[in-house]
Amino acid sequence: MSSADQTPLRRRLGTTDAVVIGLGSMIGAGVFVVFGPAAAAAGPGLLVALAVAAVVAYCNATSSARLAARYPQSGGTYVYGRERLGEFWGYLAGWSFVVGKMASCAAMALTVGLYVWPGHAHAVAVAAVAGLTTVNYRGIQKSAVLTRVIVAVVLAVLAGAVAAIALSGRTDLGRIALIGGTPAGILQAAGLLFFAFAGYARIATLGEEVRDPAHTIPRAIQLALAVTLAVYATLAVTLMAILGPNLSTSAAPLADAVRAAGAGWLEPVVRVGAAVAALGSLLSLILGVSRTGLAMARDGHLPSALAVVHPRFAVPHRAEVTVGVIVAVVAALADVRAAIGFSSFAVLVYYAIANASAWTLPGRDLVPVVGLAGCLVVAACLPLASVIAGAAVLAAGALIYTLARLR
Repeated sequence: MSSADQTPLRRRLGTTDAVVIGLGSMIGAGVFVVFGPAAAAAGPGLLVALAVAAVVAYCNATSSARLAARYPQSGGTYVYGRERLGEFWGYLAGWSFVVGKMASCAAMALTVGLYVWPGHAHAVAVAAVAGLTTVNYRGIQKSAVLTRVIVAVVLAVLAGAVAAIALSGRTDLGRIALIGGTPAGILQAAGLLFFAFAGYARIATLGEEVRDPAHTIPRAIQLALAVTLAVYATLAVTLMAILGPNLSTSAAPLADAVRAAGAGWLEPVVRVGAAVAALGSLLSLILGVSRTGLAMARDGHLPSALAVVHPRFAVPHRAEVTVGVIVAVVAALADVRAAIGFSSFAVLVYYAIANASAWTLPGRDLVPVVGLAGCLVVAACLPLASVIAGAAVLAAGALIYTLARLR
């Protein structure tokens, strides 16, 4: 491998930038669509499902933060699994992250298309991927600035919608259930909600570009997760209070909620906010996937050409372009629901390996154990088609690894 392949990335991101990138991943398009199917699965147990997802996310975030502080390199759990469990487990984590998050990228791009121009959703999705890949190519600071703008817009839209609903006089707190639903339904809903939580990993995968990573990464992950949980809990309570049982059949819960509150003038604003949120998620996802690809290419698990860092922009430009092309192809052909289900399974496997890696660190406690068990249980409760497809792709990755080792 040439010396250019090992060119280090520049540490340009502070705590605020890292938190914003995490928020851009978590408070994305999922917040505009996930509560409907989650309510359909959990029934009156929606808040319990949110709590389960939050506990699993907290364990995963804590394990990721501990590992990122010890190994402040690009690659996230790919690096942690390799260093703590062995090369195969690191490879499997990296494979899970790359294939799962590329599916998630396609889902976010399609969400943009469905909100902006439903009749041409696939074409809009491809254009969104191309545009954001170009932004990422120009450097990490430009990506952080754009993400900050997107997060501000999305939070403003959400705050305006919640305020309009709360002040409408049409909410009914009696519709908010604290218990109910079946265990299987609650766990399936937790899996759907976890999909929207999972963006904090983006902070860890940028470890090589964060200043003072041992301090910045754990703090940024915890802050981003806390803000996201507060936003999700507020939205869940608000939607249940205004829509009641109708929440479970809503394809666009927030748009339906402002209409039910008599604030239909806000609906176009909500739709624009959903498109902007999806763009924010897509931007951060492309960042994270390309950095994991960089780390795997450095170790020879992906073509070494992907490990080259641009001499001017200091980004893994070949990895970013490759990810962009693959995601654009998937977005042009895939169905958004299938992409989300597949992504959820792969990402839960990724975090299971992160928790197993954290368990090997000094000062063991129960957090990694709870996180590992939670990931495996929630993954098993996803729709059967998602479990089968995810397991098949992971098996294919393991086969590729084995054949490469034999050669």
